[in-house]
Amino acid sequence: MDFAAGLHHLSRMSVRIVRLGSPRSAGEGLRIGTVRRPPRGVPKTEFAARDWYDVWFPNLAPSDEAVKLALAAKSPADWKRFVRKYRAEMAAPAPKHDLALLAAMSRAADFSVGCYCEDSARCHRSILRELLIEAGANLA
Repeated sequence: MDFAAGLHHLSRMSVRIVRLGSPRSAGEGLRIGTVRRPPRGVPKTEFAARDWYDVWFPNLAPSDEAVKLALAAKSPADWKRFVRKYRAEMAAPAPKHDLALLAAMSRAADFSVGCYCEDSARCHRSILRELLIEAGANLA
């Protein structure tokens, strides 16, 4: 790899998928909360300081109906029902534009998006990761 290519590689911007409330990583950038509701019992003035998020962006959170499907999922088939529902919600024009915006931003700035769920494999952020990749985002 030549010097210029190495510099380009080092300066590549990206989006990270994170668990909200977890300690921030170096270079994570702005943390965006893609959740339906803010954290309970935390004053708005402390959201960023407590590593929840800097900006609340519920536009890419699953609907209450989809969340109920996810929480009730006991089998792989149940989880697939949630995935289909969430993907259908994100295929609507407004969320598609939001995903395209985040994908474009990932090529110009470091930032992160996330949710509260402990298990990322059973969280909408795992599908959000796929949707961002499909939209052309650079992922860390």
